[in-house]
Amino acid sequence: MSRLEKSDTFKLGTHTIKRLGYGAMQLSGPGIFGPPKDPDAARAVLREAVTKGVDHIDTSDFYGPHVTNRIIREALHPYPDDLVIVTKIGARRSADGAWLPAFSARDLTQAVHDNLRNLGLDVLEVVNLRVMLDTQGHGVVEGSIEEPLTALAELRQRGLVHHIGLSNVTPTQVAEGRRIADIVCVQNHYNVIHRDDDALIDDLARDRIAYVPFFPLGGFTPLQSSTLSHVAARLNATPMQVALAWLLQRAPNILLIPGTSSIAHLRENLAAAELMLPADALSELNEMARAT
Repeated sequence: MSRLEKSDTFKLGTHTIKRLGYGAMQLSGPGIFGPPKDPDAARAVLREAVTKGVDHIDTSDFYGPHVTNRIIREALHPYPDDLVIVTKIGARRSADGAWLPAFSARDLTQAVHDNLRNLGLDVLEVVNLRVMLDTQGHGVVEGSIEEPLTALAELRQRGLVHHIGLSNVTPTQVAEGRRIADIVCVQNHYNVIHRDDDALIDDLARDRIAYVPFFPLGGFTPLQSSTLSHVAARLNATPMQVALAWLLQRAPNILLIPGTSSIAHLRENLAAAELMLPADALSELNEMARAT
């Protein structure tokens, strides 16, 4: 894929946005629980992201809980007209920070109202229904999502939500979800090594539906690979920039939301949008995934 063939934008709902955005998860405290050590630094990262042209921020009111959304509001409200804030519901936090499923209609309604209040919005642009497996929020599980998704669709009909997405779901659940509601994005675990969703990404690309990888850089266990390091050294880039650039070249419907609490790291991530991986580098990275 040449630079001319790599589009820098893709449609999310009714908005055309840049494909490299920002994930706000790391703006809360350790374990995504409680306040950050330096709230001023967290607000500064958000302002820098918007200054650098980021128009897609991913968040959730269960980050903290409530902490990250309040920081976003403090830093950026009133929001730029072109800024798309995407949130997710389907979980809550216990007093000790455990992740608990929250799928009832009452839970989902409360979560939407919490997001609206803490973000300072009258309507949420995109809400992802996050399917939880266990108390740590790891993995995916088969099963019908009809009941919670129908409840979320009703909230959209009430004018509280513009668009609906799905998160942490299987291809079967995506198919079921698309029969129930218009799905504008799918947010799943995917990166240059973790590639279980290859076929799903291609299917969604054909239908112009956005795919948003979480843990694009490995998440709590950052990607480590000699291949990544060797490719990065040849291209005068960092391994993480190579990992992000690979995702941007993997499919035109991939939207990235790498997170950080550091302005320097934010700038490094955003620079990946300018990195074009040559064919030999792509071949090496794809072979690395197959070997893994």
